[in-house]
Amino acid sequence: MRSGIARAGILVFLMFSAPFAGCFGENGDEGGSLPGADSLSISVEGSSTNNSMAVPGGEWALTTFSAEVDMSVFIPYFIQDSGSLRAQNGTVLDLRGGEEVTVNVLFPPRNDDVVLLMGAYGRENWPIRAADESWMMWSENMSSGSAVMVSANEDEGGILPWIVPAEESDGMVAIKQLTTVRDQRDDLTEENGVGASGGWVNGRDVYEWVDFITDDTPCATCGADGAVGYLDRWIGNGNPSYEHAITYFEGVMQGYGLDSVEVHRFQSNTAWAVNIYGYKTGSVYPDEWLIFGAHFDIAPPVAYTPGAEIGIPGYGTRHGAYDNAAGSSMVLSTASVLAEFDARRTMVFCLWSSEEEGLWGSRSFANDLPEGVTVSNYLNLDMAGVNYPGDYALSVYLGPDGTQEEIDQAGMFHLAEWIGADALDLGNEMARGREAWLQGGESPLWGDIYEDTVAIYESPTARSDHDSFQNIGVATLGWNGLVDGYPCYHRECDTMDTMIEYMDTADSTGINNLVHSWDIVTWWAVYAFLHMDQVPVPNEL
Repeated sequence: MRSGIARAGILVFLMFSAPFAGCFGENGDEGGSLPGADSLSISVEGSSTNNSMAVPGGEWALTTFSAEVDMSVFIPYFIQDSGSLRAQNGTVLDLRGGEEVTVNVLFPPRNDDVVLLMGAYGRENWPIRAADESWMMWSENMSSGSAVMVSANEDEGGILPWIVPAEESDGMVAIKQLTTVRDQRDDLTEENGVGASGGWVNGRDVYEWVDFITDDTPCATCGADGAVGYLDRWIGNGNPSYEHAITYFEGVMQGYGLDSVEVHRFQSNTAWAVNIYGYKTGSVYPDEWLIFGAHFDIAPPVAYTPGAEIGIPGYGTRHGAYDNAAGSSMVLSTASVLAEFDARRTMVFCLWSSEEEGLWGSRSFANDLPEGVTVSNYLNLDMAGVNYPGDYALSVYLGPDGTQEEIDQAGMFHLAEWIGADALDLGNEMARGREAWLQGGESPLWGDIYEDTVAIYESPTARSDHDSFQNIGVATLGWNGLVDGYPCYHRECDTMDTMIEYMDTADSTGINNLVHSWDIVTWWAVYAFLHMDQVPVPNEL
């Protein structure tokens, strides 16, 4: 993340909620028109759990829904349509008594509770939760939220219906509750992040990426940096360590089986800059690009500053663990799984150069798109990791911000809350973050100590690569933790060991907290990607 001073005033959120109609019941109404929870059976192919009420969390699971009586079942989670093979945000199954249907479902990765809604056969309108509460919390009260309705599948080859906003919920629903069990590696313990070591993506994989990239174990034959990892990633003409990293990351993306990988060299001022792009071509809207990016360059040794001192930015680091091996590792982790997925829009995974010099890499890309190509949304990762569940805030920032007095990007704000409240089970932490933001704005979140705080807000500053895309009218979403309060910001002490030290808390090790931090952010980004592929989020300014 670039250095610089930008202070935000206190913004006033315009809170809003949709009107809600209808009444509800958990196991059927008195007249018996709703199916009982026991009349729907769930089984998962290959599940190792002996609990009939448990489903795998954080991974795609072929799930069979079996009905004893006629009913409709609303699955409010990502499913993979069996015809188009693309992900969509929920569906409704119409089941006759004795019928069963198998659907590939992505159950929540960080929430123990799963809620399915049940209604009369052929039902079209359904209630849904408010964006800032989980399905489980909503099912215990059902007084908030809004409504959706069944709609025709809009994908070529699509079979299962889509869910779209509606005015009425059509009243009562029955609830089927399940629990999730997340896979875990058997070679880890809680101290080193076993709880976030399994699933489609996971924080432990990100941890190991960062650990590898910043590995400073001496190695005379490994490259110009003389280390096992990829250090000294400074942009500059003829920097052999930088070129070594470029070649390696290009090969990693090629190994994922993406449709194409491109190394883009361009001249900015007096230096050559280099971006790395991995493309997964969209099968419906190939000229609409959905981009996920992080800069892989690090602060060059303009003025070598080995110590740690808050408030005095350094300029010179070899490792760049937090800024920004962390973001680069999450881009690579995300690309590795989404490369295997058919998407409507072209997914582009970008490792930017020259962010530290003034966003040269991302600006070159954003200002020189191929003819006919548009960017639907951009997701940014820069300095994420030293944040919740450590004693610092996790910032989920969106933009562009316009008025600085109300939420201009209501759609993006709603999406960020929707993912955080249920899939990641962060409702309480988000409430604390809302309070912290209203009290002090962005600057304290980047520098102060906070407990259990996740702040979603419209950022009035743009000190990283998302600025390049906001400048061309694109709505963006990003994540970061401690910034101006990090004593090793742009300094030689920006290492994995420092991050682990800063994430140590009274009730957990630094490694465990760091793994869970990266797990949260990576999953948030993946969920946002899947949502935005189905329905892009427009810039509302």
